Amino acid sequence: MNTFSLANATPPGTAPANRSVGDLLREWRQRRRMSQLLLATEADISTRHLSFVESGRAAPSREMVMHLAERLDVPLRARNALLVAAGYAPLFRERPLTDPQLAAAREAVDLVLKGHEPYPALAIDRHWTIIAANGALAPLVAGASAELLEPPVNALRLSLHPEGIARSIVNWHAWRDHTLGRLQRQIEISGDHTLSALREELAAYPAPPGAQPAGQEDNAFNQVAVPLHMRTAIGELSFFSTTTVFGTPVDVTLSELAIEAFFPADPQTAAALRQYTENQSSNAAA
Repeated sequence: MNTFSLANATPPGTAPANRSVGDLLREWRQRRRMSQLLLATEADISTRHLSFVESGRAAPSREMVMHLAERLDVPLRARNALLVAAGYAPLFRERPLTDPQLAAAREAVDLVLKGHEPYPALAIDRHWTIIAANGALAPLVAGASAELLEPPVNALRLSLHPEGIARSIVNWHAWRDHTLGRLQRQIEISGDHTLSALREELAAYPAPPGAQPAGQEDNAFNQVAVPLHMRTAIGELSFFSTTTVFGTPVDVTLSELAIEAFFPADPQTAAALRQYTENQSSNAAA
């Protein structure tokens, strides 16, 4: 496994200054596009009580804060912030990945990344910082500037930045639209201001010279998903991707960790990557 950076945990989330737990709960309810009536019904409480909690006329218990956060599908980091705003201690710990208690999780990530070879895979945190990657990622990022490959490496910035791998992406416009749309959905779910700033940055990047206009990619795989189509030193490669997350995490770091795995969208890509991996193994053994 090639490590780009090892994410160090930050202290558990705290509530924004001067924000009450009622304000935060209302914000999450509105972000989920739920009325007070709908949330109260799903939480099995009265609309009157929910209204009192949101307006600050009633102080919710620790259990009620967690109950509402569960119904609103609030991320663990933000659940800690809700608890702090309500005057309670954070419930979910946030350990660095180097913590011995996360050794099993680190091993699981290593196994998934290594097991996915000869195809590329990388582990990312909530802001798309690359935590680790397998050896098959190397030919995809070979054309990026050294500066963008200095840790911490942001996967989305690396893919769309003019000095990143943007020049290698044949269907840059389609991939850009897909990336920005996915990032926007993540922002709507998490309310993360860092992701909002990242999206604004990515949206401002100019198209690289020679980029193919969106809609002109003739790969048959386009009919079911947006592929990542690249020109690389080992040939033209086309991928689709999947995302894997930890199930039922109770640690903030694990809840925000994901593995992006790329699969070949055509036989040529699969063959090129197998040959690349064989060559790397032969060179290492020589």
